[in-house]
Amino acid sequence: MAKYQEGISKGRLRSSYFTQIVSISLVLFLLGLLGFVLINARELSDYFRESLSFSVMLDEDSKEADIRMLQKDLDAKQFVKSTEYISKEQAAEKLREELGEDFLSFMGYNPLLPSIDVYLFADYTHPDSVLNIERYLMEYDAVNEVYFQESFLHLINENVSKISAILLVFSGLLLFISLTIINNTIRISVYSKRFLIRTMQLVGATGSFIRKPFLWRSVIHGIIAALFSIILLMSILYFVEQEYYLLFSLQDIGLLLSLFGGIVIIGIFINLISTFFSVNKYLGISEDKLYY
Repeated sequence: MAKYQEGISKGRLRSSYFTQIVSISLVLFLLGLLGFVLINARELSDYFRESLSFSVMLDEDSKEADIRMLQKDLDAKQFVKSTEYISKEQAAEKLREELGEDFLSFMGYNPLLPSIDVYLFADYTHPDSVLNIERYLMEYDAVNEVYFQESFLHLINENVSKISAILLVFSGLLLFISLTIINNTIRISVYSKRFLIRTMQLVGATGSFIRKPFLWRSVIHGIIAALFSIILLMSILYFVEQEYYLLFSLQDIGLLLSLFGGIVIIGIFINLISTFFSVNKYLGISEDKLYY
């Protein structure tokens, strides 16, 4: 009978530890996922900004040599990521595909101008920077007009600022909730052992001696929970990369290792702090309050 009761107690203890680890793992997973989004927020912002281009419309009688020299000069500029030359024929073909009919057949000539599509680095996609670049390009004799969607550019920059602010607020809120959940989970776990702590005190155990096994166990649980959350996070990120490889990348090993290291450190630190204060609470509590 005694062995049976002991088996039940050990089973409940293992179940309690498992529940605690799973709860902490899920919280760390959410923190890790948010951390990954924050790390890649700049890359996402840069991706959308650098996907925008503006068109440098060239004079119809521009010589091929002058156009190539202009394109080469643009490629050498620090603010230019890439350029693409579009001839009159290529422009007509694109427009024909968009319209679904051959507009040249009834016009009798090609009214479109050759152009160079210019893609800027993200740091130079602000409206003021684009206006300065426009003034610079208009100094070229071969340039007829510079066209870019100013309203769309303003919209992207405004949305990036709003999203960044929302992410920061959400990060702080999630961090607070995560700390609360982990702390409450550990407090419940320590609460279930309050009589054991009292018994150890009655036989003369010191506070540090009582705290030691709890703290060591919290470190182990923090590491296990962090490993579980990292495995889950990697699975999710791998799926996201396969589906949206242009937006997310797992190629930066240094960033990933920093993120995973941060998850492990947070898991251990929060577990240690919560366990320390929870155990201390029951070290100094009076016996009549053990039942509340």
